[in-house]
Amino acid sequence: MNWEQLLSLKRFGDTNKRIRKEQDETRLGFEVDYDRVIFSSEFRSLQDKTQVIPLSQTDFVHTRLTHSLEVSVVGRSLGRLVGQKVLEKYPHLQNVHGYQANDFGAIVAAAALAHDIGNPPFGHSGEKAVGEYFKNGIGRKFKEQLTAKEYQDLCDFEGNANGFKILTESRAGREGGLRLSYATLGAFMKYPKESLPKKPTKHIADKKYGFFQSEKDAFIDVANELGLLKRSQSDISFSRHPLAFLVEAADDICYTIIDFEDGINLGLIQEEFALEYLINLVRDSINTKKYHQLQSMQDRVSYLRALAINTLINEVVNVFMTNEDAILKGEFSHALLDKSKYEAQINDIIKISIEKVYQSKEVIEKEIAGYRVLSELLNVFIGAVNNTYKNNASNYDKLILHLLPENNSVACDSLYVRILSVCRIVANMSDSYAILLFNKIKGINIA
Repeated sequence: MNWEQLLSLKRFGDTNKRIRKEQDETRLGFEVDYDRVIFSSEFRSLQDKTQVIPLSQTDFVHTRLTHSLEVSVVGRSLGRLVGQKVLEKYPHLQNVHGYQANDFGAIVAAAALAHDIGNPPFGHSGEKAVGEYFKNGIGRKFKEQLTAKEYQDLCDFEGNANGFKILTESRAGREGGLRLSYATLGAFMKYPKESLPKKPTKHIADKKYGFFQSEKDAFIDVANELGLLKRSQSDISFSRHPLAFLVEAADDICYTIIDFEDGINLGLIQEEFALEYLINLVRDSINTKKYHQLQSMQDRVSYLRALAINTLINEVVNVFMTNEDAILKGEFSHALLDKSKYEAQINDIIKISIEKVYQSKEVIEKEIAGYRVLSELLNVFIGAVNNTYKNNASNYDKLILHLLPENNSVACDSLYVRILSVCRIVANMSDSYAILLFNKIKGINIA
């Protein structure tokens, strides 16, 4: 792979190549990507979607929206630092083509901002709840009517693939979705493969999948434009865009450190115990005198969190540049933090978060409720859509259809597209709206 091609400014529908030197420096194409994501309705719904603590009423716990904003900030720093070093290594990118270090930062920031845009309500359990409906629930009846890959898309419903659908799906008046640059789409695609074969290797890019069968052509178009390397001759699988490693690292840094911080602030992790783990990560950079002047727990945690994030940003940049040649050849198969000298400290923090936060009673109870809510919504909406398509909709089905957006795929001949359309609608709901709709459908709390 080569950087000039990887930094493509092309957008869906472009007939001519976009030249970096011809860009308006006051409104760079990569920065437009960020704006388009942040003004999208799908991004706004993240303000009421679970990050760690579902439906938390406290004012300092992160939602998907605040998490995404923080990941984009970390991603921008990573991109700029890497961009500076890449331009030093390949000066023609700047001297001949006009690329700047901030271009890298803008690409990673936009992709990082969108990284959770396809996630359903109720955190990662929401993805599992959708998949469970098709794997072991009522949706299992559709297995024989779909191809193996279509059915696998549903059984392992993936927020990353749904995000790619949101960013690229055409509809009337909105051809090419948000029409992001191909460079940003490439950086967004952490798992550039289809749902089958499932985890064929231990390569980090094979951990999950990155697009539904309905977006296969769009994905191939982006991959070919960027010059991503094919990893399979029989199935659709490509090497990652190099900047996707930075998007992943930004996400890993934020959820590792900030989810841990949330656990401390909620009292799920004891302060003395937690601070020791953070100090182990920043021992080389901590100002002991300043630290001991801090009076409140929040201030102490905030100070250590800032140091930890800065430490890991610098470490990620070093790991990326050390392996840049292998990354361009598609030969680097790990998450960047997995090759960090702080791997042991990171794993210690994640282990505590799993035990004390992710498996806390509050989280588990509300995830259980999420399973019930999403299963019921899928069942009612899919039933109404399919009955309408078959011209045998009941009066109840007709009422239910009024709850769906106007741009749904009720009339589509493809069963797969109809079902996936419902999954996308449900996935775009906020936690509170999904519960509100569930209660209305079940006749609960109706005055």
